[in-house]
Amino acid sequence: MELLNPACPLHGPGIDPSSLVGSRLIEVLASWHTYDGRPGDAPVEVWLIDDRGRSTNIASGTDWCLMVDSSRPDDGVGMGDWGRIDVLPVRDETPLAPHLGEVLLGVRQEWEPATGRVALELDFPSGSVRCESWSGDLRVLAVDRPAGPVTPMP
Repeated sequence: MELLNPACPLHGPGIDPSSLVGSRLIEVLASWHTYDGRPGDAPVEVWLIDDRGRSTNIASGTDWCLMVDSSRPDDGVGMGDWGRIDVLPVRDETPLAPHLGEVLLGVRQEWEPATGRVALELDFPSGSVRCESWSGDLRVLAVDRPAGPVTPMP
């Protein structure tokens, strides 16, 4: 659902992801909740580093919005008995890894009236990746889409 003012009530609008179209993805970092020495099944948040020197953070907000903003990755943090958050380069752990070195061709977003942005799809020459807030957690999924032209977001 497209809205005229899609800002998250708690976190604001973030950046316009269409500004990333045409940039090359050169690195992806992700934070992982590690407990008892075992990392979680999915990243807590991801950072896309492009050939223009930008770092774009994608994370699920406390109100279940999908936050997309410009920020640099941190070094992780210890959480005592609850484990720690580790920030590591992504290899094969997420569907973003196969697109390293590719140019972002287009983006699509989804919005909800109460929370703002809830999903972002990133289109690369070899496929698409969907980042979404799901029950307050970040999900990063490969998207099966028939081959065809990509229309960048206006």
